[in-house]
Amino acid sequence: MAQYVKKDDDRDEEAEYSPFSGIEKGAVLQEARVFNDPQLDSRRCSQVITKLLYLLNQGDTFTKVEATEVFFSVTKLFQSKDIGLRRMVYLIIKELSPSADEVIIVTSSLMKDMNSKTDVYRANAIRVLCRITDGTLLTQIERYLKQAIVDKNPVVASAALVSGIHLLQTNPEIVKRWSNEVQEAVQSRAALVQFHALGLLHQIRQNDRLAVSKLVTSLTKGTVRSPLAQCLLIRYTSQVIRESSMNSQPGDRPFYDYLESCLRHKSEMVIFEAARAITELSGVTSRELTPAITVLQLFLSSSKPVLRFAAVRTLNKVAMTQPMAVTTCNIDMESLISDQNRSIATLAITTLLKTGNESGFPLKFRTLMNFLSNILREEGGFEYKKAIVDSIVTIIRDIPDAKEGGLLHLCEFIEDCEFTYLSTQILHFLGIEGPKTADPSKFIRYIYNRVILENATVRASAVSTLAKFGAMVDSLKPRIFVLLRRCLYDNDDEVRDRATLYLNTLGGDGSVVETDKDVKEFLFGSLDLPLVNLETSLKNYEPSDEPFDINSVSREVKISAIC
Repeated sequence: MAQYVKKDDDRDEEAEYSPFSGIEKGAVLQEARVFNDPQLDSRRCSQVITKLLYLLNQGDTFTKVEATEVFFSVTKLFQSKDIGLRRMVYLIIKELSPSADEVIIVTSSLMKDMNSKTDVYRANAIRVLCRITDGTLLTQIERYLKQAIVDKNPVVASAALVSGIHLLQTNPEIVKRWSNEVQEAVQSRAALVQFHALGLLHQIRQNDRLAVSKLVTSLTKGTVRSPLAQCLLIRYTSQVIRESSMNSQPGDRPFYDYLESCLRHKSEMVIFEAARAITELSGVTSRELTPAITVLQLFLSSSKPVLRFAAVRTLNKVAMTQPMAVTTCNIDMESLISDQNRSIATLAITTLLKTGNESGFPLKFRTLMNFLSNILREEGGFEYKKAIVDSIVTIIRDIPDAKEGGLLHLCEFIEDCEFTYLSTQILHFLGIEGPKTADPSKFIRYIYNRVILENATVRASAVSTLAKFGAMVDSLKPRIFVLLRRCLYDNDDEVRDRATLYLNTLGGDGSVVETDKDVKEFLFGSLDLPLVNLETSLKNYEPSDEPFDINSVSREVKISAIC
């Protein structure tokens, strides 16, 4: 596992400053005594509540006594007329989750606020009451909640509807009695009210498939104005289509016309939701896909990164099942390869690999190579960098024209590579492909830099790579020998031993002669015998006048029994 660890583990990251760093629960509970002061300081009280909320959200727990004391102190803050402090009081009461006995104490104040002329008080009081109340108290305030759902103020109406969504999990029978009011709220002109009302109405009817189908049928006729609610309706429509497709005839797809009409909506959010819904339909045909693909293609050239990302991600999913349907977008996606947003660029490349013509890929390798080299210089973990390096190596092996440029990109990467494993793998690959290029000498500087600057493992790998260049390129031998002699004084025995072996085997006198074929095979050929057998033969070898014969090593692979 050590090979995956960064070589620079001692990099200190600057700690972000937090205004809450170092606060202790005991000290904050002492500060909470300001809630009992005769003359309330609204700003000071708000700061203390903020600290209490921070502690609760960080996982600190209050004992029963501590929570009760804080709760009773907080209830005294209802006498303050400061709107900001009152909102903080609502938050802390929700987080403290008082017991049934304690709720009675604060209920009267919250009900008073629920009927206040201040809309902010009304909305927040509804949220808090519905959070801390039980079924018994809920029946007492049900009438007020029904009125709030159809209130003219959208903030109050949304608060009541959202509370209904939460209460549906604990008191479904009570909430289901609000259907008429919720149905009326669906017709609201306020965007958020219509959105929350539709969400609640669907949850009330979700177990009745026929009721959901009727709801979708009535609303797809054009009564929904809110873009958020329209997105919800598109999702519910997709659900009805999926369920009805099991019983309908092939080609008979209800509500498809509605989804297609949403592609012409003025809101980009609705357009995308409709396009995504169409692409995810089971058994979708090319004719049905075409309008959705067209609008997604327009989003690819949008100035908004979120639209480009959404479009290319959706097209990427479509390309997995119907690559030919996405080919019309290839030109637009090619321009996204150089997008500043790396997520967009990565998705564009992976989509093109699924939809592009294989014969045309070699013509695009420069763009892809530039993209890979750029992200290789950015921050990232071992697996991420290894995947990029593997991709560059694959391109170099498959496309001859990419070899020299690709090797230079890898050389620049190991100049500042933080992973020992990747450095050694790149040096090994460089030793194989580098000597075959038109000008192998340009790589020598990068390789020898590793001998000077790196750890022992990388230095040993660099020595072997230098020797490969000396063995394969006779004109470089004198320069290689000079560098290898310098390695004889390295403080690591592995580096010294490799340098000594290569100098003696290649002929360290500096003469420019062709390296013997057997020497090349011995030094750099593949070892076609099991290492275990070689180790056993070397242990059994008795020194004599006869040298050790490697041909005497058995090539039979012994398989040990697994117990």
